[in-house]
Formats: sequence, structure tokens, C-alpha cells
Amino acid sequence: MKASRTGLWFGRGWLSLGYAFLYLPIVALVVYSFNDSAIPNVWRGFTLKWYVALASDQELLSGAFLTACGSVVLGTLAAFALTKYRRFRGRTLFAGMTTAPLVMPEVVVGLSLLLMLVSVQRALGFPERGMMTIWLGHLLLGMAYATVVIQSRLQDLNPQLEEAAMDLGARPHQVFWLVTLPMIAQSLVSAWLLTFTISLDDVVLSAFLSGPGSTTMPLVIFSRARLGLNPSVNAVATITIVIVAIGVVLASYWIARAERQRARDLAAARRG
Repeated sequence: MKASRTGLWFGRGWLSLGYAFLYLPIVALVVYSFNDSAIPNVWRGFTLKWYVALASDQELLSGAFLTACGSVVLGTLAAFALTKYRRFRGRTLFAGMTTAPLVMPEVVVGLSLLLMLVSVQRALGFPERGMMTIWLGHLLLGMAYATVVIQSRLQDLNPQLEEAAMDLGARPHQVFWLVTLPMIAQSLVSAWLLTFTISLDDVVLSAFLSGPGSTTMPLVIFSRARLGLNPSVNAVATITIVIVAIGVVLASYWIARAERQRARDLAAARRG
């Protein structure tokens, strides 16, 4: 009994140390975002001036929202094609190219995109390296993740539900909007949150594809950290943490609620 209790406390101690290692730096970052000192790790009092200054800092704008939306749309189309159409010419190549960014180093992907975009710009005169090229790179990476998430959900769907809707007179687009889309809504939310976080955090692709006068939040943080941390970086990180945490909590609550409603509907259908 004594050995068992010792092992229990030992496990709890290691778990506590692991959580402290992961989350204490985040807590310290949030606390020092309200520091009145220009030196990030020297506390001189409470202030909100870094958040006020942040409102006029145009460098910290990011296209993560548009990346997430575009990735979910393209990922849904790719996953739908791979799931619903088992056999078509070039399916293996299409599936491989869709998921290739997941296994390729980002340095290789970024360099390949840079060379391609430079060649296209020389031939056609556009696009200029900037937010558009950064968005295209993030979209390529985000679509691969979104496709995997949404495809796994589509493979678990019961095809008889869609067939029943078509037997009742629904057209294919009505089946998609009224039957398929509501059933994969949870995976769409999960894919959106995942691709949003990836785009918000990406440095490698952004560094390759950014041009003069264009940048993203991770690049700004990285460049400022190299020159010496600015307290406004702590404010940016705090806002990001709060937004992501709220998004995860709301999405988890919505997904759990939808799953409970689905279970109740299935139980009612069995009783009926």
C-alpha cells in the first residue's frame, strides 16, 4: 500500500512539473504584458499602454482568418472528391499531391513556391511578393490539414442517409447542403481552428514568400525578438492566447452539444 501511494505521488509530481514547464511561461508572458517597464522582464507596475499602442501597429495584422476560410472550402472539395469518387483518372496522384505538404519540410515547400512564383511573375508580371503570395502559401499548407480532417469525417458517414434523401426527391446539391454539410459541421469547425492556428504561427513559409512592405505577426515577433523583446510582443501573444482559448472552448462546447443532440435524435429514431 505504501509503495502504491508513493508511486501515485511520484506520478502526480511529474505530471505537475510537466504542466508547470508548459504553462508557467505562458502565465509569465500574460503577466508581463501589463508591465509598465520597457524592459520585458523587469516589473515596474501595471499598465495597459502596450495594448493601446498595439491598436495602431499595422505590422501585426495577419491573414490567418482568410487562410482558414479558404483552407476549409478547398479541403472540403478535395475530401469530397476523394471520398465520394473512389475511381477516377489521376486519383492516386491527386491524393498524393493533396497530402504532400504534410510530410514535406516547410523549407522545401517555401523554396519551391518562391521559385514558382518568381517564374510566374517574370512571365506574367504578377503576383508581386506580398500578402497575396503569403496567403497562397498558407492556403496550400492549410488545405492539406483540412482535407485530412474532413475526409476522416466523410468516411464515417452513413451513405444510406444521403441515398434516402435522394430517394425522397432531393437533388444532389440539396443533399449536400441539407444532409451532408450539417453532419460534417464539427469537422469543418475543427479544420478551421487547426488551419487558423497553423497560419497564425507559420514563420518559414511567410519568410520565403513575404516581400517589401508585407509581413505577418509571427515574422514581426521573430524579428523583434532578435533585436530585443518589446513589451508589445507580450501584448500580441496575450491577445492571441485569449482568442484561441475562447475559440477552443466555444468550439468544444458546440461540438459536445451537437453530439449530444445527435445521440438523442438517434435514440428517438430507434424508439420510433
